[in-house]
Amino acid sequence: MVDILHRVGIKSSVAEVYTALTTVEGLAGWWATNTQGEGDDLGGVLQFRFEAGGFDMKVLELHPGKRVLWEVVDGPEEWIGTHVIWDLNQVDDDTIVLFKHEGWKEPVEFMHHCSTKWALFLMSLKSLIETGKGAPDPHDVKIDNWN
Repeated sequence: MVDILHRVGIKSSVAEVYTALTTVEGLAGWWATNTQGEGDDLGGVLQFRFEAGGFDMKVLELHPGKRVLWEVVDGPEEWIGTHVIWDLNQVDDDTIVLFKHEGWKEPVEFMHHCSTKWALFLMSLKSLIETGKGAPDPHDVKIDNWN
């Protein structure tokens, strides 16, 4: 198994980042404008729809200000059963986000694409919180012919 890993610092409190990861409004502000579901309830399912397709994430863990864990329950075959983990830590004026998309069976070409897109969306999250304006789909940077 292989994982996508990223680290980003955001000038904010962990509470603000946590809210952006667990509310439909927050998620729609940095990842996919077409977001529905329950992100702040254990067992809830979030539906993210992009111009190029979509994903459904089941909320497995919620530790306010510390951690969010989703399991991919619908979407591309390579994503089904993988986990998306957000670990948060306050360091001075920054919230450090340790992001992990774990459980890929192998590092296929689609994983390269997804790693780059995750990095861009993490920058969108940072921008949303620090400036009030993110770049969610369909306003995100398009990197290749898959989006």
